[in-house]
Amino acid sequence: MIRYALACAKGHAFESWFPNSAAYDKQAKRGLVTCPACGDSKVEKAIMAPKLSGTRKRGKASAPVAASDAPVANTATAPVAMMSPQESELRQKLKELREHLTQNADYVGTKFPEEARKMHYGETDARSIYGEASLKDAKELHDEGIELHPLPTLPDERN
Repeated sequence: MIRYALACAKGHAFESWFPNSAAYDKQAKRGLVTCPACGDSKVEKAIMAPKLSGTRKRGKASAPVAASDAPVANTATAPVAMMSPQESELRQKLKELREHLTQNADYVGTKFPEEARKMHYGETDARSIYGEASLKDAKELHDEGIELHPLPTLPDERN
């Protein structure tokens, strides 16, 4: 599975999951990918900023929610799926990739754009890094020819 940040021609931004990039291309070409806000089928991929889900490694734990503070259930729907064994295996591989990246790269936090540029322009030795970048910063890095990718984040890891 792959998650894309998408934007419609009217400027609405949203995310969606696809089995692979070819599936997105095929669905988009047929007009099947539509904006949930306005229904526009003129949708394009947007640059996704690298980010980390969860903050426990940095010492920030979220406070537990008491039953009285829990959000009230609503009737909104969300995409759901049952996974085949192959999809479960792919999900596990994505988790392993994320774990490998975070264990073998230097965390640079919000200095990601600055550090990526220093390495790209030869001001510092190249190494694997990860951190946070705004969508604007990620697009600028991409426009400068600096290769970056979002860290794989699975839906149940966003909490």
